[in-house]
Amino acid sequence: MCLTVAGSDSGGAAGVAADLATFAALGVHGACVITAVTAQDTTGVHRIHPVPHEVVVAQLDAVLADLDPATVKTGMLADPRVVRLVAERCADRVLVVDPVLRATSGAILADDAVLRTYRRHLLPVACVSTPNAEEDEALGWRGTPVIRTGGGAADLLLRPGVEPLWIEHDRVDTTNDHGTGCTYSAALAAFLAQGHELPVAARRAGGYTVDQLRLGSDWDLGRGRGPIAHLHPTSLTGRGTA
Repeated sequence: MCLTVAGSDSGGAAGVAADLATFAALGVHGACVITAVTAQDTTGVHRIHPVPHEVVVAQLDAVLADLDPATVKTGMLADPRVVRLVAERCADRVLVVDPVLRATSGAILADDAVLRTYRRHLLPVACVSTPNAEEDEALGWRGTPVIRTGGGAADLLLRPGVEPLWIEHDRVDTTNDHGTGCTYSAALAAFLAQGHELPVAARRAGGYTVDQLRLGSDWDLGRGRGPIAHLHPTSLTGRGTA
């Protein structure tokens, strides 16, 4: 099973909504720790309400004590205390860090204090991080593997002491891409939980994300950047599988 530690998205495109849908589509059970509640749609993030720290702690402790997730994936953490909490509680887990610093709409989701705490505490214990080019530049981290995403038709896997690996994938021409980063990192966490090595998991996560972008490429949903599709074969056919 996989655990996501992230914020909500009332528009259903990103955050915990994307993570849980992706886990389910890829055949792993998903648990969640909500760090913030956002008022968000395709046009932007209108308000952010951080969950009280003691409630975040209680959620995380409950899941870790009872469900023993194989992989922990982070999204919007927003508060330095939450960043440190995840670093302390999840250092012995397979930890996928999606450093959500800015929403697709441009809204700032992490300040300088959060960035410093990422560098000092969370990234050193991560198995891999998945920043886009802007986030990668802001963090400047090379101590553990990094997959730089969002670079058109390829992602770049950077590992200490190993030659960079370009992971090619199709490019989908669509503006329905809200939640793409969350979907990719959740898919990566799911494939790692299933035992795949990092390069294989990264390639499969990229392929899955491209498929979902293609699936929703012509949707007319919302007035801004529409959501990446969170449908999967059972929801399209109406038939489940054992």
